[in-house]
Amino acid sequence: MSDFVTELSEKVEYVEDVLSRKGVLKEEGYQKTVIEAMNYALNGGGKRLRPLIMSEVYTMYGGADKDIIESFMTALEMIHTYSLVHDDLPAMDNDEYRRGKKTCHVVYGEDMAILTGDALLNRAFEVALSCSDNKNPTDSARILCALRLMASKAGIYGMVGGQVFDVESENLCKANTLEEILFIHRLKTSALLQIAFMTGAILAGAPKEDIELLSIIGENVGIAFQIRDDILDVIGDEEVIGKPVGSDERNNKQTYVSIKGLEKAKEDVDAFSKLALSSFDKLSSKNDFLRELIVSLVLRDK
Repeated sequence: MSDFVTELSEKVEYVEDVLSRKGVLKEEGYQKTVIEAMNYALNGGGKRLRPLIMSEVYTMYGGADKDIIESFMTALEMIHTYSLVHDDLPAMDNDEYRRGKKTCHVVYGEDMAILTGDALLNRAFEVALSCSDNKNPTDSARILCALRLMASKAGIYGMVGGQVFDVESENLCKANTLEEILFIHRLKTSALLQIAFMTGAILAGAPKEDIELLSIIGENVGIAFQIRDDILDVIGDEEVIGKPVGSDERNNKQTYVSIKGLEKAKEDVDAFSKLALSSFDKLSSKNDFLRELIVSLVLRDK
């Protein structure tokens, strides 16, 4: 096992510990069912890529307040998880499995899955704000700036906006252009990765120029990541991915791969990744592990 794989495993384990401490709620009270569903969704596994990136960027710029960064790591993963719960609903992608487990609406019902997503989103900001007590003016200002970015990138000018256009295109049986597909990728996927890269830097007090570069990095990593996802839907191993492959073709969904072809899509993943790395190498601070993590996303098989 390589040093990078070992380090990655240890860091993901740390993220899981953070989520168990700050994200998992005690399952009790009249609202017990939705809390169970929230915990079920949050404990669904996955790469934990977004909170991991946020943590790495924060420490890269000298951030040292564990309460602040762990609260935001948890909040971001809750936002990501709520989006997956809603994406899996019958009215959206209608998926029965995610990461090898039954999806939330299959286990708890469609009504409870909707409420679970709502609860995770609201709880995310509650957790993020929990770190704001008794902070100095500088930290308080950074927390407010990070919260504003998180709300924007997760909302109608970010993830939700991308999902709206994606859903409308499918409902109208509209064949998207490559430009439109990239618009969806930038908003649906890149936006949350931009939160991860930029928020860690904002909370640590990174230079403005670096925060702007991190925005570019997040956008290009997100596009490469999503194109790779489209590729895996064609050539992936269901047992490794944890969900059925070929769903895009069965649903007649226009994707980057269906427009440009498999080989060209692979080349473009590499191109977008190189754009991200070019910006990464211009940053005033360095993190070799984070750089290698970006590279590994190009070659992922799940």
